Amino acid sequence: MIRFNNDYNRSAHPAVLQALADTAADSFGGYGGDVWCEKAAAAIKSHLDRPDAAVHFLVGGTQTNFTAIAAALRPYQGAICAHTGHIHAHETGAVEHTGHKLLTVPGRDGKLTAAQVAELGEGYRTSPVREHITQPKLVYISLPTEYGTVYSLAELTALRQVCDKYGMYLFVDGARLGYGLAATDATLADLARLADMFYIGGTKCGALFGEALVISNPALQTDFRSYIKQNGAMLAKGWLLGLQFAALFENGLYFDICRRAVEQAQRLKAAFVARGVPLYLDSPTNQQFVLLTAEQLSALEGKYTFEPDHPSEDGRMCVRFCTSWATTDEEIDALLADIARL
Repeated sequence: MIRFNNDYNRSAHPAVLQALADTAADSFGGYGGDVWCEKAAAAIKSHLDRPDAAVHFLVGGTQTNFTAIAAALRPYQGAICAHTGHIHAHETGAVEHTGHKLLTVPGRDGKLTAAQVAELGEGYRTSPVREHITQPKLVYISLPTEYGTVYSLAELTALRQVCDKYGMYLFVDGARLGYGLAATDATLADLARLADMFYIGGTKCGALFGEALVISNPALQTDFRSYIKQNGAMLAKGWLLGLQFAALFENGLYFDICRRAVEQAQRLKAAFVARGVPLYLDSPTNQQFVLLTAEQLSALEGKYTFEPDHPSEDGRMCVRFCTSWATTDEEIDALLADIARL
């Protein structure tokens, strides 16, 4: 079975595994206070142009999302997100379990707009009963989104301007950030300048596990390690996280392997289009959504694993095909051949 159902179905890039093997006999301090976390943080900061940024390493995306959001908000404040946003649709109410309401708005291809955020911000600002309603304080977006779409630098800048106008934080979920950066004109330095917090995904981008959270806003840096510990997010063997990111950021490996995954996904998209299979939307990243008939689904599902998303109005099924840092040319070539026979 060839898997295209997600981008975390293999262990880790060989460089990560080699780094872990090379240091298996060494000992390090615990809880992220080690030389590898220091080296990884320095490597990440070299791309940010923000020497004052704080970098913290956590194990997984959901854990990072609810820990960061809970740390940023007061009890009466909530987070704005698209209705398809990961924190709303795929995390079992984790953020709301911390006591913070999610203020959802209809996403357009998974994205929020600055105008939508401004509408909520202005509504709260002008409300005569503000003490009776949740204050929108944090804007949550993901790059790329759940539908593989990305925010341009101009869109991120517009969101930042609205956040500044209404006193909100901007938080970017970067579980697939490497794939998103390969398809947008924004850079890590842009994110460090425009977002109060964002994270660099490792779990889905070549690591065994782990996310690197960057906190650019000094006001959110205070005592953040206490929030990590209190939320059960502090790994005792923290060097395992730092070591992986140090390996991934050596010589631009993180960016190279994610760019390769996006190139593979674009080959898939081109093949579906050439065969006349409709796209659900035009994704420039490693996630591709296509509309398949029952017969086409049957022809592919015996050999490939992919993820049904939702039925379409014409009776087809919207299906996600997801490439990863580990997708091989042989796997892509096999699927391309079978697409041509649909």
